[in-house]
Amino acid sequence: MSYLETTYNVYKDAALTPDVGLCCTTNPVWELPGLKIPKIMQEMNYGCGSTVHARDLSNNPKMLYVGVGGGMELLQFAYFNRQKDGVIGVDMVDEMLEASRKNFKEAEKVNPWFESDFVDLKKGDALNLPVADNSIDVAAQNCLFNIFKAEELKKAIKEMYRVLKPNGKLVMSDPICEQDMNETLRNDDRLRALCLSGSLPLADYVKALTDVGFGTIEIRAKKPYRILDPKHYPTEELIYIESVEIAAIKDPMPEDGPCIFTGKAAIYYGDEPLFDDDNGHILLKNQPLSICDKTAAALSKLKRDDIYISESTFHYDGGGCC
Repeated sequence: MSYLETTYNVYKDAALTPDVGLCCTTNPVWELPGLKIPKIMQEMNYGCGSTVHARDLSNNPKMLYVGVGGGMELLQFAYFNRQKDGVIGVDMVDEMLEASRKNFKEAEKVNPWFESDFVDLKKGDALNLPVADNSIDVAAQNCLFNIFKAEELKKAIKEMYRVLKPNGKLVMSDPICEQDMNETLRNDDRLRALCLSGSLPLADYVKALTDVGFGTIEIRAKKPYRILDPKHYPTEELIYIESVEIAAIKDPMPEDGPCIFTGKAAIYYGDEPLFDDDNGHILLKNQPLSICDKTAAALSKLKRDDIYISESTFHYDGGGCC
């Protein structure tokens, strides 16, 4: 049995019998005005963070969500696009698709604005999306891509890139791990399916996105996720896993490489009202400006004693420049 077959079976079982502990997110289940999340959707929230950000979802964007789970994030996306088939949900597990359909009926009972046909559920998988080229404004996946091995991950990211419109966004939440994992962990298909042993270092994850062509990367959050300890897992050392929320934007790739925002800021505190680096970055006196890592490196090379560059916070919420 391949690791993808193991993954299929894990989520088939999770569709038939909700498994509250399957994934572990520290995000609260937020409810906007008029939006109620049925309990069954919360129990089937098999993600490690959130991919729903209001600032991505203005002007009725066409949305795609891959790996539907219990339908919670599909419902949240539909809140922002109340049109027939405004949101596409894709999953390879028939039982998960059927569970989502039932859960949408529950959602209709507590959300007068919601209709199940706002969401178009399709059978398919992340490696061959049943979606047209350049047709999606916002695509998302939560705790799915970390399951894939290198070649499948590359295919999945290429597929997301293909279906996005120019300047469209791919919003993701996945586990990451900066420690090396032994081969026993890496080759354990069930631990990979459970969103544990497939966790990559953040830099490798980002490189997989930029290699496909995404020109802008935003690290929106990084949070504690899980511990693999020697008592319960085949490891001799304690392994710390985090979850990360990332947006990859289908911008043209800059000539000098991608713009990667990791939560750095520049603060100018010199004698003049502002500092202009003659490269598109204007720092107003004592006003923090969010900058990408590339700009942070360029400003640091100036070796000025009146510009402070902060460390990465791994929290970026827009604004600034690159």
